[in-house]
Amino acid sequence: TASLSAPAMLRVGPLFPALLFVLLPARSRGYFPEERWSPESPLLAPRVVVALICRNAEHCLPLVLGAIERLNYPKNRVALWVATDHNSDNTTAILRDWLVHVQKYYHYVEWRPQEEPSRFTDEVGPKHWNNLRYEHVMKLRQAVLNTAREIWADYLLMTDCDNLLTNPDVLWKLMSENKTIVAPMLESRAAYSNFWCGMTSQGYYKRTPAYMPIRRQERRGCFAVPMVHSTYLVDLRKEASRNLAFYPPHEEYNWALDDVIVFAYSAQLLIYVQMYVCNKETYGYLPVPMRAHASLQDEAESFLHTHLEVMVKDPPLEPSSFLSVSLKQPNKMGFDEVFMINLVRRADRRERMLRSLYEQEISCKVVAAVDGKALNISDMELLGIRMLPGYKDPYHGRPLTKGELGCFLSHYNIWKEIVDRGLETSLVLEDDLRFEVFFKRRLQALLQEVTTHRLDWDLIYIGRKRMQVDRPEKSVPNIHNLVEADYSYWTLAYILSKRGAQKLLGAEPLGKMLPVDEFLPVMYNKHPVSEYMEHFERRDLHAFSAEPLLVYPTHYTGDPGYVSDTETSVVWDDETLKTDWDRAKSRKTHEQGELSFEAQNSDVLQSELENWSARDEL
Repeated sequence: TASLSAPAMLRVGPLFPALLFVLLPARSRGYFPEERWSPESPLLAPRVVVALICRNAEHCLPLVLGAIERLNYPKNRVALWVATDHNSDNTTAILRDWLVHVQKYYHYVEWRPQEEPSRFTDEVGPKHWNNLRYEHVMKLRQAVLNTAREIWADYLLMTDCDNLLTNPDVLWKLMSENKTIVAPMLESRAAYSNFWCGMTSQGYYKRTPAYMPIRRQERRGCFAVPMVHSTYLVDLRKEASRNLAFYPPHEEYNWALDDVIVFAYSAQLLIYVQMYVCNKETYGYLPVPMRAHASLQDEAESFLHTHLEVMVKDPPLEPSSFLSVSLKQPNKMGFDEVFMINLVRRADRRERMLRSLYEQEISCKVVAAVDGKALNISDMELLGIRMLPGYKDPYHGRPLTKGELGCFLSHYNIWKEIVDRGLETSLVLEDDLRFEVFFKRRLQALLQEVTTHRLDWDLIYIGRKRMQVDRPEKSVPNIHNLVEADYSYWTLAYILSKRGAQKLLGAEPLGKMLPVDEFLPVMYNKHPVSEYMEHFERRDLHAFSAEPLLVYPTHYTGDPGYVSDTETSVVWDDETLKTDWDRAKSRKTHEQGELSFEAQNSDVLQSELENWSARDEL
């Protein structure tokens, strides 16, 4: 038996690979008949109707429509339903032009323009919502709801014409929540967003403790709420959605005539459909509503500010590729020069600031900041730099950092240029600020009043952190939104006269150096540490501040994305001593705390632009 085994193995051996090949199934066919079918293809994307109801939206349509084009969703599964009416601008022509160009990409387009009239009877302005306007919008929303049902759409996306959907996956993300009505929480410059957390028994807004943690994304998720508006997704596959309605209101409805309240009543009180808002990530932005008397210019500038807020966190939005946009005409706003300080290695900040200024039609001169990291002891000796005797950071007790030294020299070089060029009025901006709404108009109005009333001034803060918080600052008579500056931090943005620059240079600060935002209060005699002021004999800088401020920092200590080039550095004369200590203790870069009632600058003259919004949280 043993003698036969070996030859047998030799004969079988060469056959084994072939036998194995025969037994293995081919890649495209199974051994059993039921395994030989090709794999199933994926499901088609659900059919979606995107509804736009626009009025006087010329200023926002290029960006809004561009964002819709960039949604990461197959366009051949999307129907566009667009209506516009009562316009006094070019909204109708822009929408028509856009639809002509994009209709071939979308499954279906319904276009409902109404050329006349240009206003509703008895309205006080284009932002006034009277009952005629509410009823008209409710009928349009009901019409799009009917159309979506008639064409067997799976979903209906309602979105206002000034809402910017910056997250291209927003449709997929909302669908994945599997809710009948779900809204993406939209960001704004204030507490305002597109949901309510409370509603009174009469259908009005009710402030609740649950709102701000959701709005600030301290709690993340999808939350049941009594009201969503502006942008939301309706799942028309849900059986309960068949009874949703905007118009006519139910016969028992006796609340305010408002399309969002009527819809919420229809959903929650009639058919018990819960509304949800999701804040798991950033989905988009919306402007805060305007007061009834606001003009179209007010609304356009408010929307511009919404785009500026987008750029604080995200890249700038680009307009629709199918629409032509007029080039802007930047100017210096009446200043002899606008300086913008930027570290060469901070290209991201430079690009954001240049784009933000361009969008506001402001031209500037970029000034390369002195990089403290590149300074050595020889450089400092050559410049005659000496630290102010006894100076220590008020929170860490540390000496001056190289970053603070570079910051001071950056401003110092601008002061020298102002004097050398004989510039009477200049605006100095740092690159880590965010603009308030109506920034350009408010700044120009302030400059005009200061000139008209011949105010004796050297420096005017337009962005700062007020450090004296025990008592109010003195308001300036006859000039709106201006106070005499008390002890302040930050040099985010300020107006400087030629005389003011001469005073700052005349103090010869390089030989008794301290941070620039500590030096300025010394020069206008408001620094709380008298020992610092004793080193500067002449302290007669006439300093004021805008009230309220016109710019704020983009980030504060502890915020995501916060980076400091001044605090996170090394000590000016010792590169081995790091200063990136516990930032939680660095109150200098914290947000301004809420002032007590007694310390608020309540007697300052307020301009009409300070009351521009109709509501904040509401």
